Amino acid sequence: MSDSKTIELRIYGKVKGVWYRASTREKALQLGLSGYVMNKADGSVLAQVTGPEDSLEELIDWCHRGPAEAKVEEVRVTKIPLRRFEGFEIRR
Repeated sequence: MSDSKTIELRIYGKVKGVWYRASTREKALQLGLSGYVMNKADGSVLAQVTGPEDSLEELIDWCHRGPAEAKVEEVRVTKIPLRRFEGFEIRR
């Protein structure tokens, strides 16, 4: 896992009540990524994700679309210091 990176994603738009967190967790696990996803008070979704760069890029691409009911307006990606996570969880 030495080539792993950690990113923080902030997703804006219609992303609450559309299974965005659950779908993000499912996609991240398919890609072998670890981290968490949670709703924020401002209506956005926040995720911190660790894994290989190519898998992170694939997740970022997916986040721009999200699940079928979502209407994503913006995805902000920030590289943050490497963090280790156990699995991928939905935080409340």
